[in-house]
Amino acid sequence: MKFLFDKDTWQEIYSSIRKNKMRTGITIIGVMWGMFLLVVLLGLARGMENNFNKLFGSFATNSVFVWAQQTSKPFKGFQEGKSLTLKMSDLESIKNEIKGLEFVVPRHQTQAMAINNFKSGTFGIFGDYPELDKVQKKDLVYGRFINDNDIKEKKKVCVIEEEIYKQLFDIDEYPIGTYIKINDINYIVVGMYKQGQVGSGGPQGNIHIPFTTFQQVYNRGDSIGWMMITGKPEFDITQIEADIKLLLKNLHKVHPKDDRAFGSFNLGKEIAKITGFLTGMQFLTWFVGIATLIAGVFAIGNILLITVKERTNEIGIRRAIGAKPWEIKRQIILESVFLTSIAGALGIIFGGLVLMLIDATLGQGPESVLSNPTVNIPVVLIAALTLIVLGTLIGLIPAHTAVSIRPIEALREE
Repeated sequence: MKFLFDKDTWQEIYSSIRKNKMRTGITIIGVMWGMFLLVVLLGLARGMENNFNKLFGSFATNSVFVWAQQTSKPFKGFQEGKSLTLKMSDLESIKNEIKGLEFVVPRHQTQAMAINNFKSGTFGIFGDYPELDKVQKKDLVYGRFINDNDIKEKKKVCVIEEEIYKQLFDIDEYPIGTYIKINDINYIVVGMYKQGQVGSGGPQGNIHIPFTTFQQVYNRGDSIGWMMITGKPEFDITQIEADIKLLLKNLHKVHPKDDRAFGSFNLGKEIAKITGFLTGMQFLTWFVGIATLIAGVFAIGNILLITVKERTNEIGIRRAIGAKPWEIKRQIILESVFLTSIAGALGIIFGGLVLMLIDATLGQGPESVLSNPTVNIPVVLIAALTLIVLGTLIGLIPAHTAVSIRPIEALREE
């Protein structure tokens, strides 16, 4: 390792680079561009993944939403266009007859005005069970979500979204234990959570009340607005979706081939598509980045081969006065590693700066498609180490060429 701190060693490297400024500069740019592409593309892929997790991270991924619509085919004496309504009995049938279910959560929704002192606004009012917090996790800031006791006693309690707090409460006012009025009925606030990206009521926010309270206040009887169904990880959510819709058709006397009677949205299937796309993008990123790096490293090898050819006479003199072959090899390999390291470091720095710029311009706001586009330090270190190893290996080619020249032939070179 002593040669790394030898002044003569670095003077020779500097002299070699100075003699080939243009070629060396272009080569360094080539390797730097490869590392730059790798860092930026990996950062963009991570930004898209982070944004995806922000959008859907609160949902159980193996989920499907089911609701009733109108029939499109006549069946068993019923005409086309019959309106259907999901019932609590349907819920029990699904739980008893469909295999692989983890949660079946019924929900209701309406719009209503909420008032707190002199502040008011129109918001989405949801009737929910405590299980909702398991299939669509709420990021609670204060208090709690709806519990079983609220359901059993049909309590007038509510959980509000952060956006509602901003509209109905004063700054720094503690909301838990206060009352808000919804349709002239007072509800006590028991929880507040941060606004989600998906499944929220839009910019106005949501208010959640117990499902049984919603049924009573809005006179919904035993009807259900829609159901959120989560399958166990080992079961196929697409098959669960098909089984549930077929069961509902039998229960409501709907034609088996009527595809419009019950609507559904398979979140698990959509998430699988997105995750597949993200995986493919990451693979493509690594392929493009590494291929560009390899091309740049080979360019360094070519430059060093030219340098060896130009320094044939000098190498012959060094061999004639006693320089050992491994000393000359070491010199050329060190030059290769030095160039690749400098190029890689510049690529990482510029890539990081570009990712910071992208985050500042495109990664802010609710409509952004990127969220915190960054690259993990271990990934950068692995890429840098790979680059150094490639630089060492490619340096062996001109190094071997240099020591394969016999001293007397090298001295004859013009």
